[in-house]
Amino acid sequence: MSRNGQLDLVLVHPGTRMQVYQSLGSKLAAIEPPVWASLLATFVRKHGFSVQIVDAEAENLTPEETATRIEEMDPRLAVIVVYGHQPSASTQNMTVSGLICDALKELNPNRKLALVGGHVAALPERTLREEAADFVCTGEGPYTLVDLLQAAKSTSPDYSKVRGICFWKDGVVTSTPAAPLVKNLDDEIPELAWDLLPMDKYRAHNWHCFGDLQREPYASFYTTFGCPFHCSFCCIQAPFKTGEKEAGWKESVNSYRFWSAPGIRNIKIADEMFVLNSRHILGICDAIIERGYDLNIWAYARVDTVKDGMLEKLKRAGFNWLAFGIEAASDRVRDDVDKGFDQEVIFRTLENVRAADVNVIANYIFGLPEDDLESMESTLNLALELNCEFANFYSAMAYPGSQLYNLAMREGWPLPEKWSGYSQHAIDTLPLATKYLSGAEVLRFRDEAFHRYFSNPQYLRMIEAKYGSLTAEHIREMASQRLVRRILAAA
Repeated sequence: MSRNGQLDLVLVHPGTRMQVYQSLGSKLAAIEPPVWASLLATFVRKHGFSVQIVDAEAENLTPEETATRIEEMDPRLAVIVVYGHQPSASTQNMTVSGLICDALKELNPNRKLALVGGHVAALPERTLREEAADFVCTGEGPYTLVDLLQAAKSTSPDYSKVRGICFWKDGVVTSTPAAPLVKNLDDEIPELAWDLLPMDKYRAHNWHCFGDLQREPYASFYTTFGCPFHCSFCCIQAPFKTGEKEAGWKESVNSYRFWSAPGIRNIKIADEMFVLNSRHILGICDAIIERGYDLNIWAYARVDTVKDGMLEKLKRAGFNWLAFGIEAASDRVRDDVDKGFDQEVIFRTLENVRAADVNVIANYIFGLPEDDLESMESTLNLALELNCEFANFYSAMAYPGSQLYNLAMREGWPLPEKWSGYSQHAIDTLPLATKYLSGAEVLRFRDEAFHRYFSNPQYLRMIEAKYGSLTAEHIREMASQRLVRRILAAA
């Protein structure tokens, strides 16, 4: 606590599982630790401020309950951390974040409130105009929060000196110079603030635990920030761009920062692109192997970044799952969104991964700009042919912060009316239309593809042989659940 006993900062992780995932939210969807909120807490504490975290998603709090909890804690500053468990989840959390802002301001109009996250960094001025927040962070957040807290403790705060915010000044939206990126991750954010999290409430993805289905305990962390690739549908770099500009980086270059190996010790790596730098990966694997941990880890990779010598070490360290963005079967569709690699590379890499006894979760996207019914059917057929241990089927979304969003805005393409419509599983989901198909046609295909894949006898035979009858029955139960889609019901 501060010298006068007042708490300096409350960080809020928003979330409404039942709205975002419908019936899947109760038992099937993962509940992940809020990594960004925890990292921000560590950074702020290292600068001498007191902090607490309210994980509204894990505790299943309503916006009103969240606001009441904040008000009872009486912080100098409340911050809603609108980072998701993967980059696209930031936007889908904006609806509930706005409701928390409204509820908190209704309880106490004078409570200082800020928003930070990927979505708000992509659309800072719009967010400030639309939400009942005093400040919107234009970058990744750590230095901005420290500046805000220092200003809040002053007898006469001058928020124009806070780096990296949008705020109202004399009735005008005002933006301050960018805050720097955190450069030395090992020293400035050496670990997550595990002690501030309700660790007993987190659970892994169901597929992560195939063969056992014991999904708790569960933890996640980053080993890198950013991604050097430029897939046009991805919004991961949005919170880093102002900091990159402040550091003198060219706009065409994406920053990619590392933690070193010794601090790594848990089971889910949230990096958007973990399997990339051999020295980084092998250093982490060596540290885990040396400590003799018995872990069940998953991480993201690309089919063109898995190099010779990586897989044996990854498996020995406990990496039992790698997630690959296959995206589409058509070269035309992939090349159009800057995700170019040869089809042959997909088969060769996945064969090598599975030969190393590492499971594959393959990610596919239906409704990219060049998609038509024929190309989407080809993507589904590719998924059925690869027959990976698990698959995610997404509808293409123009997430704020992505190149695809900028293109959609320029072309006037229809976008969701509410931020919740950017959720893949919500009632009001509205995918991006393609050059040939409506958003409703894309969504209908996606939902049917999910059921075709997970009801496929070849897939179920593979799952039963590999993981047992209980896991196969779990998948049958999962595939039996149908999502309600407003746009399809109206068609």
